Amino acid sequence: MAGEATSQAVTLPITGSCHCGAVSYEMKVQPRFAVECNCSICRSLGTVWGHGEAGDIAITSAPEATLAYSRGDKELAFHTCKTCGSTTHWEAIAGEAKGRMAINLRLAEPGTIEAIGHRHFDGAETWTFLD
Repeated sequence: MAGEATSQAVTLPITGSCHCGAVSYEMKVQPRFAVECNCSICRSLGTVWGHGEAGDIAITSAPEATLAYSRGDKELAFHTCKTCGSTTHWEAIAGEAKGRMAINLRLAEPGTIEAIGHRHFDGAETWTFLD
């Protein structure tokens, strides 16, 4: 697979923050790959996700620093900084994925996505990887 063939170790933890620095994250483990999804929300946000277990990801921010957005089945909450508007992460709040999170790797150091390996996911129609 395209993303797996180029993946290599990255410096752990993976860290990133919103533009203004009010919300930051730290991921203790390397995701299998960086995922770019074409569903309506991910396409609108321009995100590339690093998925993991909630216990392996720490979000640091002041209370109420993010706006949580959820629609449809209300299983995922997308978090955006209230100050600068950067989408930092999502968390599964219900359903089978509960306990999972993803960080927006576009907010990590340049080269992180390429080092992990970038895959494209069809979240709009087939719910499969496109590579």
